[in-house]
Amino acid sequence: MLSTEFWITSLVVVLVPGTGVIYTVSTGLLMGWRASIAAAVGCTLGIVPHLTACILGLSAIVHMSAVAFQSIKYVGAAYLVYLAWSMWRETGSIRFQSQGPRMGAWQIIVKGLLINILNPKLSIFFLAFLPLFVPAEANSPTLQMLLLSAVFMGITLVIFIVYGLCAHSVRSSLTRSARTVRRVQRTFAFAIGVLGIKLALTEQ
Repeated sequence: MLSTEFWITSLVVVLVPGTGVIYTVSTGLLMGWRASIAAAVGCTLGIVPHLTACILGLSAIVHMSAVAFQSIKYVGAAYLVYLAWSMWRETGSIRFQSQGPRMGAWQIIVKGLLINILNPKLSIFFLAFLPLFVPAEANSPTLQMLLLSAVFMGITLVIFIVYGLCAHSVRSSLTRSARTVRRVQRTFAFAIGVLGIKLALTEQ
């Protein structure tokens, strides 16, 4: 049975805005609710490798190896900065889509997937997070961690979809002002760029 502490902690962790939330919300604002769901799915799938690494103990290797951590970190940071630059460069060129997103669903999913896969801090986070909620008397700690991982992913997907749908709900007010659209694009581009730089400066 999952503890109340696990549910509360997971909700808090997922609700705190991070790169995945920013990506999902910006996608919902600029491309619509279908695109925001694709973004939520991609970001959720992006944590699977980290959860798997945690369960298999591979994240401990990343935590101990400065070279491995730094390599993954800089690739992830570079990708976030690239996304930020792409969004900033397209400022004013995005139009709200009434017939579907400009990008295909798979493209949106892959972007969300890469955003989380290329963040080595997630492996270290799950390595510290999941074991806290595995009962000492558990017959199979591995199965317990699998259950915790599945529930955490479910919470992530639901919360991200809610974020995306809420963002979609205010699209109509944004369509009345090209200046507002431009500001929204630049705000999200700046936020993603800052997160990329922050990741690059993160110490192991």
